[in-house]
Amino acid sequence: MKAVKWVILLMLLAVVGFAGVRLFQSNKSSGKNNVFRIAEVTRGDIVATITATGVVEPEELVDVGAQVAGRIIAFGKDKNGNLIDYGSEVEEGTILAQIDDSIYSAEVEMATAQLAQAKASQLRAESDLQQLLAKLEQAKRDWERAQKLGPSEALSPAAYDSYKAAYDIAVANVAVGRAAIEQAKAAVEQASASLARAKRNLSYCVIKSPVKGVIIDRRVNIGQTVVASLNAPSLFLIAKDLKKIQVWVAVNEADIGMIYPGMPVHFTVDAFPGLEFHGEVRKIRLNATMTQNVVTYTVEVSTENPDQKLLPYLTANVQFETGKRTNVLMVPNAALRWTPKDEFISPEFRQKLQERQMASAPGGPRAKQKPQPDAAPSKYREATIWVEKNGYVEPVKVLAGLTDGSFTEIQGEGVTEGLKVVIGEQFSQPNDVAQGGTSPFIPRIVRSRPTGSGTGGSGAPGAGQGGGQRGGFGGGRM
Repeated sequence: MKAVKWVILLMLLAVVGFAGVRLFQSNKSSGKNNVFRIAEVTRGDIVATITATGVVEPEELVDVGAQVAGRIIAFGKDKNGNLIDYGSEVEEGTILAQIDDSIYSAEVEMATAQLAQAKASQLRAESDLQQLLAKLEQAKRDWERAQKLGPSEALSPAAYDSYKAAYDIAVANVAVGRAAIEQAKAAVEQASASLARAKRNLSYCVIKSPVKGVIIDRRVNIGQTVVASLNAPSLFLIAKDLKKIQVWVAVNEADIGMIYPGMPVHFTVDAFPGLEFHGEVRKIRLNATMTQNVVTYTVEVSTENPDQKLLPYLTANVQFETGKRTNVLMVPNAALRWTPKDEFISPEFRQKLQERQMASAPGGPRAKQKPQPDAAPSKYREATIWVEKNGYVEPVKVLAGLTDGSFTEIQGEGVTEGLKVVIGEQFSQPNDVAQGGTSPFIPRIVRSRPTGSGTGGSGAPGAGQGGGQRGGFGGGRM
């Protein structure tokens, strides 16, 4: 019996002791049940960017067409002796293709004959003029003799009038002869022009490269007939210089105001993952386009391509650098967005919060104050981060600057590298509290700063920095 009594007594003492320990722990610090996710203030570089998509384009394209109609009978050869094809490197004047010239050769021969006929007509007109001048000279002398004799018994009036008419007719014939020569000269010029035109059309049967470059596109085959009408048919597309290339980027109207010529740009292409290319804004085209009520502007970005890795028409993922900060303190954006519940705030600052809420209530002293105009815009804005202390959180007022979409630049009194800030909370299970751990079933979000430049939204200074923050100490909550 004594042994049973001792066992019961020991069990009661154990139960009472366990309950006392749990009660003591609960009374000692109710804030210990709050488990927060922590991140550190780090130091590094922040690059704010505008992200857009573009297409790689040659800097200068030449569309080679046909000015005459005909059938393609042959292709030329490039500088390596190969037939002209996609990717062929050509020099200025290189023969690209040959059009059947039988019709145009016949037209040249016909024009040549017409020119010879016109020249012969000119020679005949000149000979006729010499005859007319001789007749004029004879008529002039007869008329002069008739004038000396005058109408008399030696020269009848009829003969006198006949000599005068003959002289006048000779003068008129000379004028006609001279006009015939001018007409013959005009015919010669017309025939010469027709011959030049026929020769030019014949030369157009040989398609030559107008520039030095690379064949981007060949749009005809041997045997194909091209017809030159109002628009010259396109046969070849030549890139003048692939060592200088540009990217045509479609930029949303909301971001176009932050882009300017000379702005630094970096971009990537899927063809070369992990390789980054650099360039700068060359110009902003003013002819905007609208697609599904979205207005975009085309921005030309120029870049060097010395090794010709960038091929025409690759899709480029472009980032415009709108701002850059080096060696600055920064925190994850979650630290600026997170706002604690009232029970998480330490009692001291909770009382300040209540006092401010009462002062801001209708009828309070602050409610009667006249609202002040907004301050001038600045690259920094007021924000709040929270630090853990004794199971609670306390606010730290900071100035938030540039953001890259993941991290934000901050500065303020007491903010140093390595400062632990709260980025969220998670609740531990009762069994885990006693052991100082958390439940393995509670998901944990691991955030790490990405390498390279950020890809934050618009990239405007202060844009997106703690966008979801609801007040805070010095920001409406405290």
